[in-house]
Amino acid sequence: MSKKYEQLAKDIVGLVGGEKNVRNLIHCQTRLRFDLYEASKANVAELKALNGVAGVINSGGQFQVVIGTHVSEVYDEMQPLLGVMTESVAASDNEKKNVALMAVEFISSAFTPIIPAISGAGMIRALLALLVLFKVISNESQTYFVINFMADAVFYFLPFLLASTAARKLKCSPYLAMALAGVLLHPNMARLITEGNPVEIFAMPMRLVNYGSSVIPILLIVIVQSYIEKFFNRVIPNAVKIVFVPMFTILLTGIVALVAVGPIGSYAGEFIALGFEIIRGVAPWAPAVIVGTLLPIMVMFGIHTSVGPLDVIQLTSVGYANIFGPGAMVSNIATGVAALVTSRVTKVQSEKLLGTSAGITALMGITEPALYGIALPKKYPLIATMIGGGAGGLYAGLSGASRYATGSSGLPAIPLYIGEDISNLYNILIAIAISAVTTAIATYLLSLKYEKAAVVVGEANETTATQTIQVASVSINSPINGEMLPLSEVQDEAFSEGMLGKGVAFEPVEGKVVAPFDGEVVGLFPTNHAIGLLSNDGVELLIHVGLNTVELNGKFFEAHVKQGDKIKQGQTLLTFDLESIREAGYVTQTPVVVTNAGNYSDVKHDALGIKNSNNVMLTVHI
Repeated sequence: MSKKYEQLAKDIVGLVGGEKNVRNLIHCQTRLRFDLYEASKANVAELKALNGVAGVINSGGQFQVVIGTHVSEVYDEMQPLLGVMTESVAASDNEKKNVALMAVEFISSAFTPIIPAISGAGMIRALLALLVLFKVISNESQTYFVINFMADAVFYFLPFLLASTAARKLKCSPYLAMALAGVLLHPNMARLITEGNPVEIFAMPMRLVNYGSSVIPILLIVIVQSYIEKFFNRVIPNAVKIVFVPMFTILLTGIVALVAVGPIGSYAGEFIALGFEIIRGVAPWAPAVIVGTLLPIMVMFGIHTSVGPLDVIQLTSVGYANIFGPGAMVSNIATGVAALVTSRVTKVQSEKLLGTSAGITALMGITEPALYGIALPKKYPLIATMIGGGAGGLYAGLSGASRYATGSSGLPAIPLYIGEDISNLYNILIAIAISAVTTAIATYLLSLKYEKAAVVVGEANETTATQTIQVASVSINSPINGEMLPLSEVQDEAFSEGMLGKGVAFEPVEGKVVAPFDGEVVGLFPTNHAIGLLSNDGVELLIHVGLNTVELNGKFFEAHVKQGDKIKQGQTLLTFDLESIREAGYVTQTPVVVTNAGNYSDVKHDALGIKNSNNVMLTVHI
C-alpha cells in the first residue's frame, strides 16, 4: 500500500473527532462519506484548510469530506486507523438531533421536483392579486374564478404530487402512494366532512379532516406505506404479489391514515387554537408574536388552518381581528424578503431565479414556493424568516394592529387594516417595515456562515501536478446526449461550488456515456456510476452519472471498458437505465469536470443547451 496519503488520512480522522467518533465510513468516486456519532466534534474549518481536502459537506446526517478522484487511496490509508467499526455504541444526544435534520432533508427533497409547479401556480395567484388590486378584473368575475382554480389546483392537490416524490425517495410504489392521496381527497371524503356526522372504520372513530393543500399528513402516510408495502413484498409469494401487495397496502395504510396518522395535524391544531385563546386572555399582544415567528412551521403541519378561523370569530364579535392576521402578514413579508435576499447571496443560478420569483409571490401572500423551495432546503432563510416575523409580530401585537376584514396576508391585503383610526394602518406598515429590515439583516448575516464560497482545488491530484501541457487549447466533446447545464445548477454543492474542478453538467436524454476524446481510463468506480479519463493532451476528466447514485451499488449501470483501457473518441464507455434510475428517486444530473483544472489558465464551456457527442463541450486553455 502506498504511504502517499498516510498523513492526510491521519489528519482527517483526527479532525472528524477521532476513530471513536466514526460509526461507519464509505467512499464514492470523489469523497469520503462518514457516519459520525457526533458531527459537532468535527472541526470543519481545519478540515477545509487541509492540503488535499477540497471541501466539507454535512448533509442528511452524512458527513462528507471531498477529496477528488484519488479518494480511494486516502480511504485505503484510513482503514488501519479506524479498525473494526461497530454499530453497537449507543446514539448520543447530538446524533438524535440529526433526526430533525434528516426530517427537514426528507421534506425538502420531496418538494424539490415539484417546485416549478408550485412556483408557477404561486405567480398566477400573485398576478390575480395585482389584477384585482388595480381593478383590472373583479374577484367576482368568471375570469377570476377560472384562473384562480387553475392556480389553486396545484396547492389543493399537493398531496398527490408529494405522494409521488416521497415514495420515490423512500423506494416504494409512487402509484400506490398517489392512490392513498386519492383516498384523502376523494369527493366522498369531502361529503362526509360536509355532513359532519360521526364516522367509524371497524368500530374505530375516523376524524374528519380536510386534507386539501396539506403537507405533513401525506408524507407521514407514505412513510407508513413504505413499511407496510415492503413487509407484504417479503411475505407474499411472487405469483400473487401483483394482486395482494397493492390490495393490503392500500387497505391497511388507508385505515391507519384516516384513523391515526392523517389527523395528527388536526388534533395539534385544535389544541394550539385553544392555547391561543388562553394566551390572548393573558397577553393580547402575544398571538401576533407567536404567529409571526412560527407561521412557516404551522403551515408545514397544517396547524394554521385551525388558528386562522379564530380571526373570523373575533371579527364577527368585536368588528376587528388581531389573533392571526397581523402575525401572518409580517411572517409572509419576512418569507418573501428572506427569499429575495437569498437570491442575491447564493452562488447557485437556479436558486437565484427561484428566490426572486418565490420572494415576489411571498410578498403577495403566497409563501409555498419560497418556504419549500428556498427557506426549508437552505435552512438559514427559514431561521431569518422566524426572527424577522417575530420582530414584526411583536410590534404589531404591542401596537394592537388589527384588520377589519379577512383575506390573504400579503401586500395586497394592507387595505384590510384601514379603519376609523388611521393609526392602525400606520402600525401595520411599521410592523411590516420592522419585519422586512430585520429579516434582510438576519438573512445576510446568516448567509455569511451558511453560504460557502467556491473552493479552488489546489494540488487535487499530485500525480498530474507536474505534467507539461504542450497545446494552446484543447477542445473536448460532449460525452452525453442531453441538455448541457452550468455546473452551478447541480444539486450537489461539491460540484456546484467547484470543489472538484471546473466543468458543466448534463441532463441526459439517453443512458449512454461515450469517450469525449482519445485517451485512457484512469479510474472506474466499482459501481460503474462514475469514470475518470485522461486525454492524450493531459486533461483529466471526471464523469459522474447522477447524484448519490453510488447508493444503487451498480444497479442499472454497465461498464464497457475497464481501468487502464485505451479509448477512442466516440467509444461507448458506460450504459445505464435512465428511467429506472429516475424511478428509484435519484437525480440524473451528470456533472463532467476537469479535475486538474489548476494546471490550466482557464476552462470554458461552449454554449449551453442540447448537445450530442459531435458537439464541443469544453475548451481548456493553457
